[in-house]
Amino acid sequence: MPRQISISKYRNIGVMAHIDAGKTTTTERMLFYSGFLHKIGEVDDGTAFMDYMEQERERGITITSAATPFEWNKHNINIIDTPGHVDFTAEVQRSLRVLDGAVALFCGVGGVEPQSETVWRQADTYKVPRIAYVNKMDRMGANFDRVLEMMIERFGANPVAIEVPIGASDEFEGIIDLLEMKALYYNQDDNGVTFNKVEIPEKYVNMAIDYRNKMVESIVELDENLMERYLEEEDISIDELKSAIRKGVIENKIIPVFCGSSLKNIGVQPLLDAIVDYLPSPGDLKEFKGFDIEDETKQLVRVARDNAPFSALAFKTLIDPFVGKLIFIRIYSGTLKVGSSILNVSEGKKEKVLKILKMQSDRREEYQEAYSGDIVAIPSLRFTKTGDTLSDVKNPILYEKIDFSKPVINQAIEAKTLADQDKLLIVLGKLAEEDPTFKYQFDDENGQLIISGVGELHLEIITDRLKREFQLPVRVGKPSVSYRETLSSEIAKKSQFENQIAGKDQYAIVNIIIRPAKQGKGIIINDKFTEKIDTEYQKMLHTGIIEALNIGPEGYQMEDIEVDILNSEYKKDLFTPMGGKIAASIAVKEACREAGTVLLEPIFDIEITTPNEYMGDVISDINSRNGRIEGVEQSENLQIISAKAPLSQMFGYVTNLRSVSQGRASYSMIFSHYEKV
Repeated sequence: MPRQISISKYRNIGVMAHIDAGKTTTTERMLFYSGFLHKIGEVDDGTAFMDYMEQERERGITITSAATPFEWNKHNINIIDTPGHVDFTAEVQRSLRVLDGAVALFCGVGGVEPQSETVWRQADTYKVPRIAYVNKMDRMGANFDRVLEMMIERFGANPVAIEVPIGASDEFEGIIDLLEMKALYYNQDDNGVTFNKVEIPEKYVNMAIDYRNKMVESIVELDENLMERYLEEEDISIDELKSAIRKGVIENKIIPVFCGSSLKNIGVQPLLDAIVDYLPSPGDLKEFKGFDIEDETKQLVRVARDNAPFSALAFKTLIDPFVGKLIFIRIYSGTLKVGSSILNVSEGKKEKVLKILKMQSDRREEYQEAYSGDIVAIPSLRFTKTGDTLSDVKNPILYEKIDFSKPVINQAIEAKTLADQDKLLIVLGKLAEEDPTFKYQFDDENGQLIISGVGELHLEIITDRLKREFQLPVRVGKPSVSYRETLSSEIAKKSQFENQIAGKDQYAIVNIIIRPAKQGKGIIINDKFTEKIDTEYQKMLHTGIIEALNIGPEGYQMEDIEVDILNSEYKKDLFTPMGGKIAASIAVKEACREAGTVLLEPIFDIEITTPNEYMGDVISDINSRNGRIEGVEQSENLQIISAKAPLSQMFGYVTNLRSVSQGRASYSMIFSHYEKV
């Protein structure tokens, strides 16, 4: 069956923001106004359609990114409501990797908050075009201009107001459309479904004219022809301005900014119009870049056409109690049919497509075909995991993997009964497959099963899911820090391996120089070969080095290490890939033992928002935790304190902060880097 909706009318978008900025509330309104929902769900009541997990409804936060397709103005919009809490930032990361555009949502009071910066940087990494929406303009302390200023200061962005609020806080009553120069007032009797478009009230006319002039100047700068006409004082039509905005958004040169209050049902329909008008379709993105599997230095491209070779990226794994493992894929090119065979390029194995499902939060619909631009779920794929590339068997292409945050916090866990211990290991394996930032391992030294994640809430949700979803009562220990090691000095090492493995002689000599790298650089491997080296041998050298750095002399993973591989004794016909891997691993391990290592601990960026009267107590408390105050900023009657502190000193901090501020201060933490203990 041919495609029902043209690819030009597709929009694959995400909603991204700091926790509690109103992402889920905004998404619920979008689904309601589009006719997808017949009743508005509320986060605070636990009735939000997109928050389908019990833990999400209880806590009033989003934990997993839920995907839902709906229609607006004859366009098909796939919207993903992503989490705002830093512990679930991997959900945002993998969603942004496959989306064509995003709505960056900001609280009118908080503005650009820490997690806003994190997801913005992630969107920059993947060059995701975006528009901005300033929510909660009805809240006390809301300041539209301040949010624009913060976007410029913290992102270096080019925000351009397309709408401005009529009033703020208690006096917020509507919005002004600067393109049409009309005021929009929403009818609260029908939850904002209808609104009146009227002339701008006299007291706001001058303000609106000033904003419109700034808007037009910013837009015409994007187009030489429009700039010439503007300087010659010619009229520029609304359609021409919209066309220039769209082009600027797709090229990441401009951020159109809209405003409203989703909870009060003000401003969501114009935001939906903006998604259709300004964010790109899959076809607008021209081409998707990947690599040749035979030669990773050779770049290949795919275009979003249904008759192109099939290619897709698996960006999410979900363990569904009814259909088992579901792999969410974004189709970049070609057509996928039920019954077809496809290649998992990352694993080098074929997969059979038995079903194609389109998900609507936790609901699902079966389809026989899916096309370029579609986001679908495939059950029963045997080898595929998050980050894998899927392609046409005869036309393979390898897309870049998704790089996830590493776990920084550990917790001992055990099943309450011996009979459940094996089941616990199986379930932990499923959860680790679903969540790339969650790991588990058996600690031989202490005889304990250790789970690892990116934050206390992350591990709390994992243990809660074990009890509820999998009926596995467990006992957990206190959270502990996941330390790392790094080298204390540079050292050169030579290693030779000669042995017979599985009836085959394996031989290699490896020379390396290994040294501490700069803070936050991770593992760097430099090939210092002076002659051409066999590709398979080179790959195995890298594998051996990385495996050796997984556990340092003190028993912790190595971090911030730079390794130079020298080929001074390489003999093509004599050296084997397996011999090279083992020799490289031995060289690294011996070098680390001889040079000695130092312990590193995770340092977190902390932002605390507190009323003025508690600032002294809050700063004193952070100092007592070996924290460093980086800066203090005034916002209305609040103080925003930026600091860095070791994770080991921040366990249970929320309780202490509530105590010193009588429950009125709040904070957020984001992993920054590893630092010497």
